[in-house]
Amino acid sequence: MKNTSENTLKVAQQAFEHFTQGLETGEWQALLDMLTDDFTFWFPMGKFQGLNTGKERAKEFFEYVSEAFKPGLKLTSLDNITSNEKTVIFEFRDEGKLFGQPYKNRVAVAFDVRGDKICSYREYFGSDGKSY
Repeated sequence: MKNTSENTLKVAQQAFEHFTQGLETGEWQALLDMLTDDFTFWFPMGKFQGLNTGKERAKEFFEYVSEAFKPGLKLTSLDNITSNEKTVIFEFRDEGKLFGQPYKNRVAVAFDVRGDKICSYREYFGSDGKSY
């Protein structure tokens, strides 16, 4: 049987794969299916700033992301993965268009894992240079 850290990493990597597919395509259902019923997420700004609760709120958030970044965001590099017994952090860079304007960023997302589901998500980001 896999130990807790190995399972946490495996589940989070699957969620991150669904996350990056959602960014690129706007298809979020595979990620939403991995969320616990009591899922929470934290976002640093805008109408979703702060702590948000529930899968329905997560669905609203990811749909908003898809609208803001039409035609999608492309992951340009995965810089680091850090994990422990319950949390996996992915540091990456992405680029695309934000409301039609050129955009590129450096991002860290943290997934908390419970069993084979994601129970929490936190996102941190900062400009990776001029986005215009």
